[in-house]
Amino acid sequence: MSVQTVLLPVFVLVGLAFALLLWMAGMRRQALVTGETKMRDIALGQPNWPEQAIQIGNCYRNQLEVPVLFYILIALALPLRHTDLFVVLMSWVFVVTRFVHAGIFVTSNNVQYRGLAWFAGVLVLLAMWIYFALRILLLI
Repeated sequence: MSVQTVLLPVFVLVGLAFALLLWMAGMRRQALVTGETKMRDIALGQPNWPEQAIQIGNCYRNQLEVPVLFYILIALALPLRHTDLFVVLMSWVFVVTRFVHAGIFVTSNNVQYRGLAWFAGVLVLLAMWIYFALRILLLI
């Protein structure tokens, strides 16, 4: 697989994280400018932002948790030349689950559906890691 093919899902996922980061920053700035939130109320990291700003912030933070395992996998698999069609396809499936998860998180925030999307992504990522580990350990 070409480097571009392998890295495209990574770039898309990083794009999602930056989009959420910028959205969160905008929501927080708006809350400060309008006076809905006072600087003293958040100066020590208190969670005194408006609900939607907290929701987007939590979604952004979640994009820095499980996806780290995805980034590590790709960062290892690429230089070791253990990227193939399976890894690329599963990468895209993982990215789709992250978009679904984020979409639910910032809209309805239905915890049941959000949890299902999260769990689907975790299962995909687990399958990718098992596949990668077996290829390394069995010298495939």
